[in-house]
Amino acid sequence: MVKLVRLALTGAVLAAIAVRLSRRARLPERERPEQAPDRATRADLPRRPVGRTRRTWPALFGMGALAAAVLMFSTQVATPGEQAKRAPWSTLESAPEPTSGSAPESAADPGAPQAVLSTPAATTPAATPSTSGPDPECAPGRRPVVVRPIDPKVKRAVDRQWRRIERWLETRAPRTHATLGGPGRARTIAIAEAQMGLDLPDDLRASLLRHNGTGAFGLGATAPSSSIRDIRDLWRDLCRPGSANLGHEPREEWWNGRMIPFAYRADRGYGLIDSRVGDVGWDDLVAGRTFPAMPSYYALLRATADALERGGEVAGWTPRVTRGVLRWTPPR
Repeated sequence: MVKLVRLALTGAVLAAIAVRLSRRARLPERERPEQAPDRATRADLPRRPVGRTRRTWPALFGMGALAAAVLMFSTQVATPGEQAKRAPWSTLESAPEPTSGSAPESAADPGAPQAVLSTPAATTPAATPSTSGPDPECAPGRRPVVVRPIDPKVKRAVDRQWRRIERWLETRAPRTHATLGGPGRARTIAIAEAQMGLDLPDDLRASLLRHNGTGAFGLGATAPSSSIRDIRDLWRDLCRPGSANLGHEPREEWWNGRMIPFAYRADRGYGLIDSRVGDVGWDDLVAGRTFPAMPSYYALLRATADALERGGEVAGWTPRVTRGVLRWTPPR
């Protein structure tokens, strides 16, 4: 644009000089005396033709107008690339999409900036459901945080089994007893339920209200029970994109979002509760998943208390204390 302005001004100046020279060329040459008088008189001074001077001003005015027109045109006209640079973001975002019956603008104007053009995405036929993909159970909708009441009978039964376990650990395995977690909060449980889109069974909630995580103590063959937040975080980790799958039997899949991972340890695997059924299963990460291992969480808690007090076993695992630490011996 700067070059156009310079060319326009240069043309105007050259045109003015040309007009001036042509006017002078048309003037009659005056003969001068061989010796100039000592004093020039008014009659001796050359006179400028009035008619020629008046005819010169329109030419100069026309050349100036031409230069001004060229200057205005050069400031308004720009290349498509410069227009795209000056276009605001609101224009790029609100550019109208071409209708389905009209040809795209890019075909009519190949030099148009592609950022302004917007074509609708091509519609594809619905894909056939596959056996793998994101698990809808892992994507719950928004749910209010509601503290649900626990059946008083269930809470009394869970507390009774925990008193049996606590007395035995305090006497026989004090180091393991010292790792038991403190009581959890009902609102923390409600928040975790809302975020996972699951209802924790009453027996599990009653147990978490008494011990929010069991530290080094595991219920029979299972790993130590997790805290409320650890259950929520482990569920999210197992529901990460690409890990869950869609199968014909959710209880046989590698992971399904309706499961509640209430216990985990790397060398033991996962303790799971089916939120739809309420029974307890186990996935040892080697032999696979066992469902149901116990009819409920309360049944697992009671079987553990019986095995500690009577010296029995839980799913083949027997308790053994070494230096104040409880260990479960796997079946032979």
